[in-house]
Amino acid sequence: MPSRRDFLEGVTSVAASCALGRPGGFASARRQTEIEATAWFDRPMRWAQLTLVENDPGRFDLKEWLDYFRRVHADAACLSAGGCVAYYPTRIPLHHRSEWLKDTDPFGDLVAGCRKLGMVVVARTDPHAVHQDVFDAHPEWIAVDAEGRKRRRWASPEMWVTCALGPYNFEFMTEVTREIVTLYKVDGIFSNRWSGSGMCYCDHCRKSFRDHCGLELPRRGDPRDPARRYYILWREQRLFDLWRLWDSEIRKINPAARFIPNSGGGALSDLDMRTAGEMADIMIADRQARRGMAAPWANGKNAKEFRAAIGRKPAVGIFSVGLEEPYRWKDSVQSGAEIRIWATEGIANGMRPWFTKFSGVLYDRRWLKVVEDLYGWLNRNEAYLRNEESLARVALVYSQQTARFYGGERAAQKVEDHTLGFYHALVESRIPFDMVHDRLLDAEHVGRYKTLLLPNIAALSDGQCAQIRDFVSRGGSLVATYETSLYDEWGARRSDFGLGDLFGARFTGRSEGRMQNSYLNVEKDPSTGAYHPLLAGLEDAGRIINGVQRVDAVALERSIPPPLTLIPSYPDLPMEKVYPRQPKTDIPGVFLREVGKGRVVYFPWDIDRTFWEVLCVDREKLLRNAVDWATHEERPVTVTGPGVVDVTVWRQKSSMTVHLVNLTNPMMMKGPFREFYPIGEQRVRLRLPGGRKASKVELLVSGQDPRASVSGGYLEAAIPSILVHELLAVNW
Repeated sequence: MPSRRDFLEGVTSVAASCALGRPGGFASARRQTEIEATAWFDRPMRWAQLTLVENDPGRFDLKEWLDYFRRVHADAACLSAGGCVAYYPTRIPLHHRSEWLKDTDPFGDLVAGCRKLGMVVVARTDPHAVHQDVFDAHPEWIAVDAEGRKRRRWASPEMWVTCALGPYNFEFMTEVTREIVTLYKVDGIFSNRWSGSGMCYCDHCRKSFRDHCGLELPRRGDPRDPARRYYILWREQRLFDLWRLWDSEIRKINPAARFIPNSGGGALSDLDMRTAGEMADIMIADRQARRGMAAPWANGKNAKEFRAAIGRKPAVGIFSVGLEEPYRWKDSVQSGAEIRIWATEGIANGMRPWFTKFSGVLYDRRWLKVVEDLYGWLNRNEAYLRNEESLARVALVYSQQTARFYGGERAAQKVEDHTLGFYHALVESRIPFDMVHDRLLDAEHVGRYKTLLLPNIAALSDGQCAQIRDFVSRGGSLVATYETSLYDEWGARRSDFGLGDLFGARFTGRSEGRMQNSYLNVEKDPSTGAYHPLLAGLEDAGRIINGVQRVDAVALERSIPPPLTLIPSYPDLPMEKVYPRQPKTDIPGVFLREVGKGRVVYFPWDIDRTFWEVLCVDREKLLRNAVDWATHEERPVTVTGPGVVDVTVWRQKSSMTVHLVNLTNPMMMKGPFREFYPIGEQRVRLRLPGGRKASKVELLVSGQDPRASVSGGYLEAAIPSILVHELLAVNW
């Protein structure tokens, strides 16, 4: 079994290899391709996807779909081609043709029609399942579960699930990819479910993994298990190798075309987003709609996560006109209001929209007008949506390594819930912000921000901690929570915080996993008798509720007296016993420091996660105040008025814009929206870039003329009301 040192060197080598584009010189090949061909990637702004079902050939109305693409001004299309089912006359043995295909070529007809409309065309493949004849000919291509059983497709048991990491994808689907690009000269291949359907224990995977590290495939999800750590990196490397293979084969036929993987993104993604961002010229985010207890701003979060990885390259967000509930009502549609708010959130946060429709036969037509109206508006205002730079000064960090090696199977609770809580507080506070990937903390990527937010970014390497120190030394500020930096990059707990010198705190080695009925005293500064700005709006509270989990930390120094101190847990039943046993302590509930030109706020408890769970308004105030105090400068845009509004601010070539998305709705935290509720006047104060003068100010959604004035480098405007969305545009 490899030593820990061998393991660390091995996974570091794998990560570095992915980042540098090896094997095969991918990075240099990409640069060469940029010289060889005029890139199409940045041109499309409005995408359409038609996902055919097997009996569509001969039944769906080709002319109606092409006319719809024309009416909505779609400039790119993703069309079903092959994989599970071929929608063209494939010549590859075992590539299953639609049983309704006969002598037709619906994929080819759609491609030809879209080309006449001047559209970019990407072919959709889906390699995750095959029919019985493939099983009979190549049982080694089929995925195997942990008990050694070949896996049937759960929803269509006559089919079999394929292994994503073996010869089916690397050989058979490579041949399918070549055939499609050769016959139709498409601009790319977009592959759905290309990365597999859970762990596979087939002979190929077992041997490949054993050759890689000398271990057997893991049987448990504990991230502390060396086999699990190896598996995470080995699987990722195999998928990046597959990406490189398909992309290189596509480019041999059409140098301007690309392989475009379907990807989820974010901290819970199974592909390293930094490496994906380096490899991709365009990325497609597949979070089609919300379900369960999800906020509509989740699509904006998706956009921010992708932009953190790819920078100014185009990020495209798929939104489904159908429902995304687990019961899979694929032939029905969502309410028009829900479609509109989900798509708008992505657009406001820098995502280009891509609608997807399953089945070429229209059973429910109510969505058509909704998308047509939205895309028509996007077409008319395209110049104001080609963003060149976000003007946010605050960035929320997300960490895939924390999710993988610290969170493991409980990453949603231990990692993502902290992010969701902080994210929601920022939206409620109307603070413009971006997101940053934790492997992109160098000056090039974070230098334009004033403040970094670390919502329980527990797993950080020594190198990442050094990058954060460098950020603060250059005048940056931090707000961090709970176990941030208490673990190394592999999820092993340190004896002390990796960022303790910045926090001004030392970990005692003790922690509380569930505090019941605990509080925080609201304290005045003993030397001035005044409340710290962190407590703005809480001055008369006396005390506020504590979190649920905390680490015990003591101050290394006390430059700023803690404005919050701990009241330890005490009984909550019977009612006669509900009184504090220790009503006052000197244990800090927050650590505040000024470091050069920067400021640091550290909450040693789960303020963000608890806010997401209970949505207590005091939490939102504390998080908002912490960000404002740490940032210590006026926001690039301040919006005041009633309601819940997501605010983003952008610069384009000849303008700057402020998006205001109205999330004020009784169905905000549990969709779908039924209708929209207008909010009253919003007053906008916008900082103008130095030397710029506004020639014209417009409201591009309502078409109204805002009352606007300019003074001292700021533009102030009044927006009478907002129904769904308003876009304030300032032309130079």
